[in-house]
Amino acid sequence: MRVLVTGGAGFIGSHVVAVLRERGHEAVVFDVREDPGADVRDPRAVRGALAGVDAVCHQAAMVGLGDGVADAAEYVSRNDLGTAVLLSAMADSGVGHLVLAGSMVVYGEGRYTCPRHGAVRPGPRAVADLEAGRFEPVCPVCGEDLLPGLVGEDAPADPRNVYATTKLAQEHLAAAWARCTGGSAVSLRYHNVYGPGMPRDTPYAGVASFFRSALARGEAPRVFEDGRQRRDFVHVRDVAAANAVALEARSAPGTLTVYNTGSGEAHTVGGMARALAAAYGGPEPCVTGEFRLGDVRHITADSARLRRELGWRPEVGFEEGMAEFARVGMRGV
Repeated sequence: MRVLVTGGAGFIGSHVVAVLRERGHEAVVFDVREDPGADVRDPRAVRGALAGVDAVCHQAAMVGLGDGVADAAEYVSRNDLGTAVLLSAMADSGVGHLVLAGSMVVYGEGRYTCPRHGAVRPGPRAVADLEAGRFEPVCPVCGEDLLPGLVGEDAPADPRNVYATTKLAQEHLAAAWARCTGGSAVSLRYHNVYGPGMPRDTPYAGVASFFRSALARGEAPRVFEDGRQRRDFVHVRDVAAANAVALEARSAPGTLTVYNTGSGEAHTVGGMARALAAAYGGPEPCVTGEFRLGDVRHITADSARLRRELGWRPEVGFEEGMAEFARVGMRGV
């Protein structure tokens, strides 16, 4: 299979390219890092890249929380306009299979249960609460503490920052394309992806990248809030393998199929920082109490559907992955 990988020179995209080639596929890289003219927002460049292609793996995106709304136009341009241009060109070229790099950020806060009121959905956290160190969402009915749980793919979307909003819009665009063309589309909603080749020292890098950069400078990783916020850290090679099996499986025509893509293990951000620092050899993390308004408290999702329907299994364990990341590092480290 000949697969066009947009963003194929980036962090996740480069691993997708490697896995596809290992599995005997032809992976064609389309990325401005390798060719300044390979901009997914350029219709002519995209149409040219689609020649002879059987499927598209769309990894190109502007990622991370960024700078509030100051860079909203750039997010929308790169993520949503870029996706629209790509899908239009795929429709014209007759390419009928898409795998999209989705994100768990579309859910907003994770799933919570109140002992008195069952499953509830807390609203955005208030600045006054965050400044006072009250980081845990409470029941919107009674104000009691909540128990965090796993989010399924059918949970309602509730994006709470600009990046999350553009990732949800990408899925809607892909679903519209599938309905109009009869094509098949898959969105893999990634959890916190980490591993070799992560970008460093930008506002758009992931938390693992920030911690690893600090360790490389001999500084303590700075952990926001109280460090107890829960995430699912999934290794980049496992995410790349999920893309490969989704491309090979070919989902039902005319639809968008969504899969949560995580390790299946919840870890706190503070625990991840400690594991990474221990693997690197110190220094110990520092819990700061600082916060970012667009962050959510807990988000871990149920990835059973991906395992059940496509037979994918994560292979890199948390300790093994953190040890490798401490040793190998990132681009520029």
